[in-house]
Amino acid sequence: MTDQPLLVIIDAANVVGSVPDGWWRDRRGAAERLRDRLVRDGLPGHEGPVELVLVVEGAAKGVESVPGVRVVEAPGSGDDRIVEVVTEAGDRPVLVITADRELRRRVTESGAEVAGPRTVRGPS
Repeated sequence: MTDQPLLVIIDAANVVGSVPDGWWRDRRGAAERLRDRLVRDGLPGHEGPVELVLVVEGAAKGVESVPGVRVVEAPGSGDDRIVEVVTEAGDRPVLVITADRELRRRVTESGAEVAGPRTVRGPS
């Protein structure tokens, strides 16, 4: 365990897709709104510093990083890129935000904790 802040990796496609609010008409815009909400709200209910990483893929590419949220583009599969980011974190504490069962299995095998989209979306 290190003294680095908790690394929170957000599966943008999964979190955005968890609420049927028309996100499919503008995937990039939906990812930008999620990024901005993360900047504003951080990780609700968590005390202490966190590093927020938003992983985007496909039509959501082109979302810029901003102070407080680093955006990582997946060249292919968003799930594969998330697993890579978890692996790159080494022994640092990691929380992955997704509801995707297979991704949850993969990242827990790599030592990450998981939580669902409501963790960052709040009740809708």
